[in-house]
Amino acid sequence: MIGFFDRLSRPLLRALDPEDAHMLALKAMRLVPRVRPVADPPELKVRAFGLNFPNPIGLAAGFDKDAIAPDALLRLGFGFVEIGTITPRPQAGNPKPRVFRLEADGGVINRLGFNNGGAAAALARLAARANAGGVVGVNIGANRDSTDRAEDYVRLIETFAAVASYFTVNVSSPNTPGLRNLQQAEALDDLLARVIDARERVRPRAGPTPVLVKIAPDLSLSDLDDIVGVARKHRVDGMIVSNTTITRPASLREQEKAREAGGLSGRPVFKLSTRMLAETFVRAESQFPLIGVGGIDSSATAIAKIKAGATLVQVYSGLVYRGIGLVSEIKSGIVAAIKRGHRDSLAAMVGADAADITAESWPA
Repeated sequence: MIGFFDRLSRPLLRALDPEDAHMLALKAMRLVPRVRPVADPPELKVRAFGLNFPNPIGLAAGFDKDAIAPDALLRLGFGFVEIGTITPRPQAGNPKPRVFRLEADGGVINRLGFNNGGAAAALARLAARANAGGVVGVNIGANRDSTDRAEDYVRLIETFAAVASYFTVNVSSPNTPGLRNLQQAEALDDLLARVIDARERVRPRAGPTPVLVKIAPDLSLSDLDDIVGVARKHRVDGMIVSNTTITRPASLREQEKAREAGGLSGRPVFKLSTRMLAETFVRAESQFPLIGVGGIDSSATAIAKIKAGATLVQVYSGLVYRGIGLVSEIKSGIVAAIKRGHRDSLAAMVGADAADITAESWPA
């Protein structure tokens, strides 16, 4: 039924304005049957950040910004769902239009700007489903007009710790002016010190909540050295590599739309984000797991992320072009790859190609 609905609705959604199509798809999640999804093969089980995942395929932040339908999304077969980005106060984001499909390239440009209904509304929804199970992460960010952005993250840690499976500290969106400055070593050191301190303060009532950091793919390797060093110093639980890119590969066919300001996601960012993933993996030295994001639109690209160093992966833009069937395709492909390698789980594949990838020429 879900597959039929997906095939039927995809042409309609593609004919709409991208943001209108997104909102319609999110509302349609309420129609997902309330049945328990088919259990995933045991080979797909993953334990990371102290959490148990039924499979390694997650829905990236940005689809369900306000925690409207995490349980419906989990029923579609995702191993975990990340909601947000949430800011303390509601904000409208940047002026429309602000989402653009690059159809010929399988890409998307967005300059949404952390549009969301604020912490209080999302908290009420997550509290209402607190006993529903499943891994639901909360991606947190700062309000555009905040005078103390680090304090925004601290407030959100304190607010959501009891209902979040994990936190993603988003310091890498290109659509909030100055936000990426928080990736600089001194600023990140201060931010993570305050975030981890807040997490520890609420631990007695909320339990342990993993903290992950999401980075941009546009960093220099020197900057990456600093970021991983700071992350290891503060013993963060993991990193997500990567957010959207502000670069525009010369190979893009949709040159007119490519001039739009914002972050580019989807197939065009795959090579860059995968290279940054491998570079992060070798620097992390197994101190924490990584989530690979950026350009996953097939089982082959998901497996490539895993071999580059990802313990888990996330998809979003690939769903725009491939539909929800992409999730089951990736699962089947990973299971087949595990069996071809005569392995019991995907753990042995994680990072298998990372060293080789870091020796290649830099992606154009």
